[in-house]
Amino acid sequence: MFAIEISCRLGFESREDDVMPKDVNPVTEPPHQSKQGALARTALVVSVVLLAAADLGAKTWAGGALADGHTVDLGLMQLRLGFNSGVAFSLGAGLPASVVLAITGIIICALAILAWRATRSATRTVRLALALILGGAVANFIDRATDGVVTDYLHTGWFPTFNLADVFITSGAVVLIVATLTGRDRTNVMGTPEAATRQARGPHDN
Repeated sequence: MFAIEISCRLGFESREDDVMPKDVNPVTEPPHQSKQGALARTALVVSVVLLAAADLGAKTWAGGALADGHTVDLGLMQLRLGFNSGVAFSLGAGLPASVVLAITGIIICALAILAWRATRSATRTVRLALALILGGAVANFIDRATDGVVTDYLHTGWFPTFNLADVFITSGAVVLIVATLTGRDRTNVMGTPEAATRQARGPHDN
């Protein structure tokens, strides 16, 4: 009887080894999910580069076409060249350029780490928001690093002159806040394993 019990146990353990090899981690991310995460991160990087390039191109144009001080009337706003030594919308304009550059650099690094971790499990809405924020922040950082100021060219008359990068940052922040407050993307923003598991299962598997 004792021999039969040992044989049964050994047979059961052998079958378990066939199903789940010892060198395989049972919580390893599925290949298709890993591929989706890599594609999402690639899309994030490409989006950030394109958004930053769009704003830097507009700043280059404004620095040449509007350098003589003239404005271009667009109806609701004007194209008018201006320079901002502060952060977004002239905030912190009285701070030294090196301090502002250091602060924005730290913020960008933190955002980049958050975006890189969250992108694998975040929804498309959150990915878009993160790309907008990072794209605008990177564009302003590059512009500021050259001469200590940020080039602005969008003027409304009732609001501080701003640029396309500011629009990206503000729009991305609004989208991210709305997505987080809805509850659906609350955990996805942080890129937690629970969020990735929920997304892989789908809405009908809960």
